[in-house]
Amino acid sequence: MSEHLLNTARQTLLLELQEASRLPERLGDDFVRAASAILHCEGKVIVSGIGKSGHIGKKIAATLASTGTPAFFVHPAEALHGDLGMIESRDLLLFISYSGTAKELDLIIPRLEEKGVALLAMTGKSRSPLALAAKAWLDISVEREACPMHLAPTSSTVNTLMMGDALAMAVMQARGFNEEDFARSHPAGALGARLLNKVHHLMRTGDALPQVQLDTSVMDAMLELSRTGLGLVAVCDSAQHVQGVFTDGDLRRWLVGGGKLDAAVRDAMTPGGVTLQAQSRAIDAKEILMKRKIAAAPVVDENGVLTGAINLQDFYQAGIL
Repeated sequence: MSEHLLNTARQTLLLELQEASRLPERLGDDFVRAASAILHCEGKVIVSGIGKSGHIGKKIAATLASTGTPAFFVHPAEALHGDLGMIESRDLLLFISYSGTAKELDLIIPRLEEKGVALLAMTGKSRSPLALAAKAWLDISVEREACPMHLAPTSSTVNTLMMGDALAMAVMQARGFNEEDFARSHPAGALGARLLNKVHHLMRTGDALPQVQLDTSVMDAMLELSRTGLGLVAVCDSAQHVQGVFTDGDLRRWLVGGGKLDAAVRDAMTPGGVTLQAQSRAIDAKEILMKRKIAAAPVVDENGVLTGAINLQDFYQAGIL
């Protein structure tokens, strides 16, 4: 029984892979026309389809929307009961139907023509009404479904999904859509946290910011170090420019070397040191700390004035790993 299940599963995957492997050679002028139409669309891309094609269409619409192309899915039945009003002349309709003969098309296509809406077809039949009416036809045909009865859409739905991904990725690249653009449409995700957060969003300020002046005693700097638990204290001049940092390690070295607690912290600190820019990306700042093998750093503004401090734990808590 187990071997039979595994054999069926393997055969399904092999058949789907075999059908999908034929897709690249089908890409040509029609694909370019479809991608160009989406790129130059001044409105929205509406994706539509019935049954399994509709389910895949929802995913294609979502992929387009998250990669820089305003898009949404409309069910053909809903379109014929009012949702056609959502489609404007500036829009473009990508209709998915393997047979290309969905009965709704007989009513939808004339309405699109009246509005001047461009139609793209994703179908397995080149001579179908859908393919013939479209500005461009994307060929998702298969020689056979992976279903043993050749009934359930399997290989054809894989082809549909892959063709949709190919279209979305080609358009995305042509737009120059980048990681930061992607993050803006995914602000709650891990990528959004990594790419959208700036250092000033995460840094510690106010009472949580450990800072002393150059002439502050080592004793008081030690108390400030202990109070905040950040692992360092920023040592500033009278203009609040960071001149160095005083760390747990500096304190140990000072005491082991016989240094006095009433001495000025300028004599015990590490001069200079790493500072981070408040407006820099948090992910870049974290990489600086990791590369320099330090756990924390002061944060300065564009004028070099101390505005905050941050450590690695602050990045981790924000989901920047």
